[in-house]
Amino acid sequence: MNQAIKNPDGLADPLATPLEKLDISDPRRFEHDTWPPLFERLRNEAPVHYQADGPGGLDFWSISRYEDIVEIEKDWETFSSEPSIAILDPEPDMVVQMFIATDPPLHDDQRRAVQPAVAPRNLLEFEALIRERTQETLDALPIGETFDWVDRVSIDLTTKMLATLFDFPFERRHKLTEWSDAATSDARLTAGAGLTIDERRVIMIEMLQEFIQLWHDHKDDGKESFDLIRLLQKDPKTADLVDDPLGYMGNLMLLIVGGNDTTRNSMTGGVYFLNENPAEYDKLKADPSLISSMVSEIIRYQTPLPHMRRTTTKDTEFRGQHIPKDSRIVLWYVSANRDSDVIPNADEFIIDRPNVRNHLSFGCGIHRCMGNRLAEMQLRVLWEEIMKRFSRIEVVGEPVRTCNSFVRGYHKLPVRLHAL
Repeated sequence: MNQAIKNPDGLADPLATPLEKLDISDPRRFEHDTWPPLFERLRNEAPVHYQADGPGGLDFWSISRYEDIVEIEKDWETFSSEPSIAILDPEPDMVVQMFIATDPPLHDDQRRAVQPAVAPRNLLEFEALIRERTQETLDALPIGETFDWVDRVSIDLTTKMLATLFDFPFERRHKLTEWSDAATSDARLTAGAGLTIDERRVIMIEMLQEFIQLWHDHKDDGKESFDLIRLLQKDPKTADLVDDPLGYMGNLMLLIVGGNDTTRNSMTGGVYFLNENPAEYDKLKADPSLISSMVSEIIRYQTPLPHMRRTTTKDTEFRGQHIPKDSRIVLWYVSANRDSDVIPNADEFIIDRPNVRNHLSFGCGIHRCMGNRLAEMQLRVLWEEIMKRFSRIEVVGEPVRTCNSFVRGYHKLPVRLHAL
């Protein structure tokens, strides 16, 4: 395919335009799925690339190669996660503290408090519940009729899981999806398609108020549970987190988005990728034992969060470039996962590829996603149950993708099911 021709919305040609005139972070490339040629060019020509005028007029450095990102991730003392993990700086009155956007020791203390929620013992207990809910969702789907996979499956299943993780009222679980979408729907990162700062502020305050009430409802109720709120309450270093509203809200946003976007968009992406690659779908149907391997390949190929940001704590030299203190460093996981120097045939979707877990969709180092095993389990169980019921999930129209440089996802995917 000639990627230079597939260039909607008047975006500059990523191959013919001088790099200094390209906005690397333009979310429309993700909306129209035209990003791969640009990042291939960056890896080849400018793997450490400076952009003077980015979102909100902010400058930033792009890191596009796999091994460079790994090296930076490991050096958190030079490349800090504070004050933000997104390209933009937070608004002064919206500065929330989440442990993914902090460094040790605070990061370690807050992460350690909630880590038991996804400990191996709990995952075993979760699996039975995940399977039961997956069966209910799939059994309710129509055979031979067109419907939206995102709404009926991906959102439904991830919202049910989030409600369980927070012990949130099940009948109001749709609010968790609304809050997750709002948390990542900044108009400055979505070519104007997202929410304004004022709109996001109203929604985030609503979320905070509900979760403050939930904290008090859970407090000392005698219930034995490994939900995330009770785990925060039990740990001495986070037992009073509710008294720090911005810190509490920040970690809620992290856990809601982290528990939603990776799984939800990979649930949709897997269906789309198998339809794009029918030989891989045939391979799966011939050997369903490939599901676990395929799940890792789906997560790599989707890369639900295209980037994370770091900020330099001092002047530093990296790959021959002088990077001043307080520079924004954008780690493009979506590019690293297509780096053929590390991942052979990286632009191909191969469900039985060797070393299939060797991807950066979950990050690495101290900030590696703590819920990675839970996300993989949800996807594995989904595909195990799909293979028991349907001979094929047919995509019958193009997906509607999110216009967002921080979340690579889907609004809609029309499909039709074929029975066994």
